Amino acid sequence: MSIHQLSVSHDERQDRLLWRLNTLDGQEFQFWLTRRMLTRLWPAMNQSLLKWHASAPGLAASDTISLQMLRDFKRDNLMASADFKTPFASGAKEKPLGQEPLLVTDAHLSMDPQGGMGLLLEQKIGEHCKSCQLNLSVDLVEGLLLLTQQALQSADWALPTTEGVASEAASPAEVTPPTAQSYKH
Repeated sequence: MSIHQLSVSHDERQDRLLWRLNTLDGQEFQFWLTRRMLTRLWPAMNQSLLKWHASAPGLAASDTISLQMLRDFKRDNLMASADFKTPFASGAKEKPLGQEPLLVTDAHLSMDPQGGMGLLLEQKIGEHCKSCQLNLSVDLVEGLLLLTQQALQSADWALPTTEGVASEAASPAEVTPPTAQSYKH
């Protein structure tokens, strides 16, 4: 699946964030994220990106602050070329997960050494499990995190920002290859 558009919004009534992703072939995937889930997933996604940058070949950054500066620089370049003027296109031809957004109760995160993030989002209710595997490029993850950060400002959930995550990340010398991580609601 090739992601074409991203949208993140806060629904005040539900007090949840809604992630919406449109693909080039006209599919829309929707996910509800609660504060509790995002409290676990948000720092892990940010730290995984820092670790990915630390393991990139030819990297000259030798400490966490330098890594965060490198990541900020790359994110700024990405945002300069991103299209924030085109509204998110609703009304996709197909919604493979159904008309209602998937309420994420479990998330499994993995980093691909080639520059992508695997994100398995699951909704487990009783014996029933519905899931969606996303394979996102680092640029798409950065975009998703930026939009999430903007939505968090209106949610007023007081979650740590990316700056707060940098101080908790391991230094490049301590970094091991990114491994799969799981987060449950």
